[in-house]
Amino acid sequence: MKVGILMGSTSDESKMLKAKETLEEFGIECDWRVLSAHRNPHQVVELVASARENGYVAFICGAGMAAHLAGVVAAHTTLPVVGVPMSGGALNGQDALYATVQMPKGVPVATVAIDGSQNAALLVVQMLGITNETLAEKLAAYKEEMAKK
Repeated sequence: MKVGILMGSTSDESKMLKAKETLEEFGIECDWRVLSAHRNPHQVVELVASARENGYVAFICGAGMAAHLAGVVAAHTTLPVVGVPMSGGALNGQDALYATVQMPKGVPVATVAIDGSQNAALLVVQMLGITNETLAEKLAAYKEEMAKK
């Protein structure tokens, strides 16, 4: 069981780190990559097209401005895709938010808040917890601990 964490630029790494840390806290393997929908489109499609066969269960994609990464990934897989719009640029992430949430019919991308990579990871854990009782129990304990803080 592996989750792909993709981001469009190395400048997104610090904002996406919470997703990696959160998934690792739940014992979920991460494949952490910088791949741009615009600069590396062939590598993105190659990775995603064979993802299920290579043990991936979901993707978390962080990108700013035009934010096409999550949509490109969703267009080439039936695995769940969670988009994380990145802040920055002239509109400070609002452009990325709109681009990520406005996918065409048949290409769903679950979308979290601007820079919300931790919530993206928790959403993936919740999805996996539907059929994985161990993860569901870990998530319940995690949320109880959060409530105490």
